[in-house]
Amino acid sequence: MGRQTTAKADERRRRKLAKTTTSASAPARSTTSASAPAATKTAAPRTAPAKTSGRKTAGRTTTGRKTTAPKSAAESTKRAGSARTSAQPSAKATGAKKSAASAESRQTGAGKKPSAKNPSVVKRVWTALREDYSRFSAYPLTTYYIILVSVLALTGLGLVMVLSASSITSYAGGAGSSFAYFNKQALFAGVGLALMVVASFMPLSVWRRLAWPAMLVGLAMQAAVYVPGLGKSAKGNANWIGLGGFQIQPSEFLKVALALWLGFTLAQKFGRLTTFGHAMVPVVPGVLAAVGLVVGGNDLGTGLVFIAMAVVCLFIGGFPIKYFLLLGSILAAAVVFFVLTSENRLNRIKAMLTGHADQTAADTMGQAWQSNHGLFSLASGGWFGVGLGASREKWSWLPEAHNDFIFAIIGEELGLVGSLVVVFVFAVLGYGMVRVILRSDNLMVQVATAGFFALIIGQAAINIGVVTGLLPVIGLPLPFVSYGGSSIIASLLAIGVLLSFARTEPGAEEAIIVHRDRMRSSFAVLARKRRK
Repeated sequence: MGRQTTAKADERRRRKLAKTTTSASAPARSTTSASAPAATKTAAPRTAPAKTSGRKTAGRTTTGRKTTAPKSAAESTKRAGSARTSAQPSAKATGAKKSAASAESRQTGAGKKPSAKNPSVVKRVWTALREDYSRFSAYPLTTYYIILVSVLALTGLGLVMVLSASSITSYAGGAGSSFAYFNKQALFAGVGLALMVVASFMPLSVWRRLAWPAMLVGLAMQAAVYVPGLGKSAKGNANWIGLGGFQIQPSEFLKVALALWLGFTLAQKFGRLTTFGHAMVPVVPGVLAAVGLVVGGNDLGTGLVFIAMAVVCLFIGGFPIKYFLLLGSILAAAVVFFVLTSENRLNRIKAMLTGHADQTAADTMGQAWQSNHGLFSLASGGWFGVGLGASREKWSWLPEAHNDFIFAIIGEELGLVGSLVVVFVFAVLGYGMVRVILRSDNLMVQVATAGFFALIIGQAAINIGVVTGLLPVIGLPLPFVSYGGSSIIASLLAIGVLLSFARTEPGAEEAIIVHRDRMRSSFAVLARKRRK
């Protein structure tokens, strides 16, 4: 019995020992490498009382198997130690790699510093320019000022060049002064600027009401050139009206009226141009009447400008393509007919194609005389010109030096650079007109502006093409630059209408009010300073 009791007591101790060893081994597996040695130290004293029976009970469980707790704790300590030893070299290796990479990047950065700086500077400058342009373009009055400044620049240049190109002709013509043509042109420019300012303040509703009356008055004035005693003929063209001591060319004002009328009519008929009646009436009869009256006075050049205006306006106004082609065919056939039936026009085309190769020494005043001397004038100017007022072709060598061929004098006195500046200013003016078309949601504004674009920019392109020999001599002035009262007054009136269109851009009226308040406050400050 005593042995049985002792055996049972030993079995209880083994069970307790197994429980304590398993509970001690579990934290040792989950803890870090720092807590593993502590678990081994606490587990060792607990296994010591198991040796009371003289048997090895510390390493065995109740089933007679060896306990794994002490071994697992020892293994965890070994693994932790090995992990430390393995982590230290890797950390050192990565640190060495990082230091090497940083040193290499410093070396490459120091070597590429000048080359990397230039693209960044260029990129910053380009970004700043784009931001400035976006702010400038988004300003509501940008279009208004683009048109106004470019027109004022062209008008001022025109006055200077008219004085230079006409000084010899004016003095030799019996006026006794070199300022005779200049004084008249300055007067015409003043009248045109006054009309431009008045027209720029007109609201869009006024232009709607004036579209039909302006077209009818323009056609009546153009028909008046055929009235005996009233109509005047100048240089082969019967397109003038004599009023007092002045002569008016009504076709210049008819251009402005046609652009307004086409804009109003196509806007009213928008969506109804699919039928033949709405498409043809009254657009086609109005265009044909204007072109017929002008070409009937032997002015095919101005008639071509009317055709260009009609084509652009009808295209922007959504004219059906089948009727568009029909009207274009009719107008093209009319132009071909008037060219083939005129020997003078055929000779001009021949002179454009042959140049001075067909001009003999005996034929000093031949058909190509004007165009050839225009080219001579451009060629003698070089890069920077012979100087303002120093032209040689204006000494009665180049006919119409102050009028249709004034661009040749610009090329001679101001050179290629001055000629390109004039072309650039016209391009800026055209850009302003395109902005009006794109930023407006009113169809009348879009169509009428397209007509003014064809009138001013198209006529300028034709004039420059004639002077440079790309087109036959037609007889069209350079807008704002050439001498001519009707031309500059009508052109400035058209610009006034465009400025009124630009004021309809969203936010433009508010910006104008702000500018007006600033001007009033600045004038008030100046008045106070003067009183003091």
